[in-house]
Amino acid sequence: MCESRYVRRAEELRASTDVIYNCCQAVVVPFAQDAGLPEEAVRRLTSNYGGGLKMGATCGAVCGGLMVLGLFGANDPALIGYYYRRLREKHDGMLNCADLLRVNKERGGLKKPHCDAMVRECVALAEEILRESGKLDG
Repeated sequence: MCESRYVRRAEELRASTDVIYNCCQAVVVPFAQDAGLPEEAVRRLTSNYGGGLKMGATCGAVCGGLMVLGLFGANDPALIGYYYRRLREKHDGMLNCADLLRVNKERGGLKKPHCDAMVRECVALAEEILRESGKLDG
């Protein structure tokens, strides 16, 4: 499958040096226009979700994916449970920023590439769920 425009946009945002986008912003902003929201408003709304709610709690990218699902009306507990399960399976059950970064560091990883990968994963998973549930058209 080719890379989606949402993933490409998230990667562009994370690579930006003009404006720094936290993980949550980089997940939600690519979907803003299709959700009928101004990007700047979404950027401000998600500004306090980076760094695990700015305290190492739930990963900002994970929070952003939940926001995207909600923006498109995907709030069924089964869909949300599926979202969490998929992420937990891939990350040893962890969804907190501090835990994810600690394990990444223990494995010799750097922070920025790890966070960029989390953003990409959460964008792709949210998009997949939205498409499969018929909430986002091709």
